[in-house]
Amino acid sequence: MHIPDGFLDVKTSAATAALAAGALGLGLKQVRENLPPARVPLLGLAAAFVFAGQMLNFPIAGGTSGHMVGSVLAAVLLGPGAAMVALTAVLLVQCLVFADGGLLALGANVFNMGVIGAVLGWGIHRLAWRALGGHTLAAAVAAAAFAAWFATVLAAVCCAAELAASGTVAARVVFPAMAGVHALIGVGEAIITALVIAAVGRARPELLGVGVMGGNESGKNYGALLGYGIGAALALAAFLSPFASKLPDGLDRVAETHGFAESARKFFTLAPAPDYQLPGVGSVSLATALAGVAGTLVVFALAWLLARALARRRT
Repeated sequence: MHIPDGFLDVKTSAATAALAAGALGLGLKQVRENLPPARVPLLGLAAAFVFAGQMLNFPIAGGTSGHMVGSVLAAVLLGPGAAMVALTAVLLVQCLVFADGGLLALGANVFNMGVIGAVLGWGIHRLAWRALGGHTLAAAVAAAAFAAWFATVLAAVCCAAELAASGTVAARVVFPAMAGVHALIGVGEAIITALVIAAVGRARPELLGVGVMGGNESGKNYGALLGYGIGAALALAAFLSPFASKLPDGLDRVAETHGFAESARKFFTLAPAPDYQLPGVGSVSLATALAGVAGTLVVFALAWLLARALARRRT
């Protein structure tokens, strides 16, 4: 769902960038005021896992692929503010290092996946969790799966609205097309989110059901979870990303089907590893694996250092 440059006009790009910046400012404020120091490394872990997960495109019907967004997963574990920060770090590195998503469209991508996905997805999760009775792992997993699916479709609808507002494609065409294909992709998002939430819930149940972060966690140590999580993210990036589906993703398929794929432009050409290929490596699979590992570590460091700086400023 990464929008390239050329799909949106200037006014839509500027409007979404302003909305994303305002929401991110609130997210940074929430992290600074409420993120417990013990959870600071987990923000980096969430960003790293989402980055690695987004490299793993999976095939769906109609010669199309999809990938996880991860905003609901991050929001359920750390709250919507931290999730926005984590997704922004992911999207920034994807854009500037790997040329995935346009530079002028970065605000729209952050708004769709980072803001809509995290904030509305978190709200849907809380409503569903309460409707299911709450306070149980099964309720948390089911609510997270539903919210992940719903947030994926909502983000796609927002993307469709931006394309229609830009005059790129007619609203009557793009809304059903984007919503339909991402309803299928959302099933994969729901399954991945449910599996991760179930695993985390068994290991560290206190991480679930925390909507607005708070409380004294000075005695808690998440070192083991951090180690296992980083190991899993690096393994995904190194060993599975070279085998990800090469089929066009949901937005690309809609663009090809409805004749606006040729509108894509690359205004930013300085990305050092475009298309997730580390330069100078002869093997395509190895170049992808090394790019995935490097990106995972960069995203982890960026999100962790930002969260650490905010926590230190609070102190």
